[in-house]
Amino acid sequence: MAGGDTMSRYARQMCLPAVGDTGQSAINAAHILVVGVGGLGVPALQYLVGAGVGRVTLVDGDIVSLSNLHRQTLFRETDIGTAKAAAAAQTLRTLNADCVIETVEAPLDPENAPSLVSQSTLVLDCADSFAISYILSDVSKTLGIPLISASVLEFGGYVGGFCHTAPSLRAVFPDLPDRAATCATAGVMGPVVGMIGAAQAQMALAFLIGQHPSPLGQLIRFDMQNFRSSGFRFDAAPDPAPDLTFIAASDITPADFVVELRDIQEAATPVSTTAKRLTVAQFADQQPVPSRNQRAVFACRSGLRAWQAASHLRSYWDGDITLIAMGDTPTTERQTT
Repeated sequence: MAGGDTMSRYARQMCLPAVGDTGQSAINAAHILVVGVGGLGVPALQYLVGAGVGRVTLVDGDIVSLSNLHRQTLFRETDIGTAKAAAAAQTLRTLNADCVIETVEAPLDPENAPSLVSQSTLVLDCADSFAISYILSDVSKTLGIPLISASVLEFGGYVGGFCHTAPSLRAVFPDLPDRAATCATAGVMGPVVGMIGAAQAQMALAFLIGQHPSPLGQLIRFDMQNFRSSGFRFDAAPDPAPDLTFIAASDITPADFVVELRDIQEAATPVSTTAKRLTVAQFADQQPVPSRNQRAVFACRSGLRAWQAASHLRSYWDGDITLIAMGDTPTTERQTT
């Protein structure tokens, strides 16, 4: 072994009856897809690679910035300006040379998600983007792949195990939040992100070793402003069929009723040449309607306005509706939690 004797390296976890040789073999054989190499992904990756996961694929289109360093402790000042996936992979390979680490230096989207998820034993959603969370949940549910998803803001957040033998993210979070707050706009405490990212890693390892009760169907909430945590199981929660789903911009067709919800200052070039620039309020008040047999496509930056406008349209129109999250925030403002 390039990284030394297995019995010595993993002795402290292999001595646990729940792990042993069988559990360690399962960890070594796993391929984990980690989407988002930021505040959540960084601690999760260090523990997963340290534990001996055989293969890890990192997906992130962002670069390291100075404002990342207070919580994304895998990176150094010398990494600023470097692709996060590449910088993380370089450090992780020195942690465990036996772990095969692959990188995708691009954001996850509806176009690349099916291929990436299908090749994985398990998926970690560390992007802290509700559009990506719903994309991953829908794809993971379809393919039967377990998903460990987390989100964090300010002093708290949650982590949960979804899909495979458990209901999807939509069973617990059927609707989006009212506002699209991010770490860049609302702030976050570094140790809180690290704690929840570590919990993601533990839930992933628990699934791999067959721990009981299963982490799938379990959600844990952390409130570190009041130093409280809570949790519940959702194994029997109704799992609604996806209604509003995300597509890639490349999936737009000439026949679609396309709505660009970003104004010209936010996006000088609309999502397509046929897009109409409208607002969420116009769908609430004026109730514009697509033509018969058209598909409605709503585009905005994060997906929140698209979801809100689509919800208004759905209240008075029963046609096909899809969403696009462009995610085109300027590079200097992009933040992976």
